[in-house]
Amino acid sequence: MLRSMTGYGRAESLKGTVEFIVEIRSGNNRYREIILRLPQGLQQLEDRIRSIVFSRLKRGRIEAFIQMKDNSDKGLNLELNRPLVKAYVNVFNELNKELGCQQSIDLSFFYQLKDTIIVKQDSVDLEKIWPDLKDVVDKALLSLDAMRINEGTALEKDFLERLNRIGRHINEIINRAKVTVEDYRNKLRQRIQELIESIEINEDRLMQEVAFMSERSDITEELIRVESHLGQFKKYMAQDDVIGRRLDFLLQELNREVNTIGSKAADSFISQIVVEIKAELEKLREQIQNVE
Repeated sequence: MLRSMTGYGRAESLKGTVEFIVEIRSGNNRYREIILRLPQGLQQLEDRIRSIVFSRLKRGRIEAFIQMKDNSDKGLNLELNRPLVKAYVNVFNELNKELGCQQSIDLSFFYQLKDTIIVKQDSVDLEKIWPDLKDVVDKALLSLDAMRINEGTALEKDFLERLNRIGRHINEIINRAKVTVEDYRNKLRQRIQELIESIEINEDRLMQEVAFMSERSDITEELIRVESHLGQFKKYMAQDDVIGRRLDFLLQELNREVNTIGSKAADSFISQIVVEIKAELEKLREQIQNVE
């Protein structure tokens, strides 16, 4: 089963007085990168949340956004930011002294300053809210996984079509390779006769030349390896595992073998088919970058 690395999941819950909203996005990455964005009150739970995400997602760039809203009737505590107020007073007094003024400080001045009054709300009980938060994170991950599987299914369908197309091209090359040597012998005989019409052809020398050409252009091993790689590719796709890197490696091997076939086969028809296969491999390479 293929899974795409791209997806989005969301879940929310309001149990009791605390409301949670969890959004998780994932995208392509060669490795696994987890980025958590948590409200200040949940920072102590970061390791637990990261552990859950880590256990469920094996590859990709994952960004999780968690919002929390406490709807309880807890009172607000107001505190004076004394160090900040004293600093302002000192600066004001220094300015009076430097300008030779005796201006007094109006208390309303401090109301307009940012952070002179600190608003604090009683913190939530993290152990009490953790089961609900964990449940919402799990649901968001399920939503994300469903989307990744759907995209993976579309990728798998596209992969199979391209692999089958490559397989048909390989069969064309196999069939063509069977007659290539005979065509070469006939063409060589014809060229020799055109050059030396009055001289009898040495059949032994002709056969040696044909045998040398046949050995030099033999692509049997490459064709066998290509068919093996295609079969292995399909087996990997059927596994419920992280297979993106393995598929990428197999694709590199397929590309190497096809390049060798193109360079060894002394036949324009085979060369044309090799071009078609390489076009399919390039499309596969682009798509594989999105497989987990």
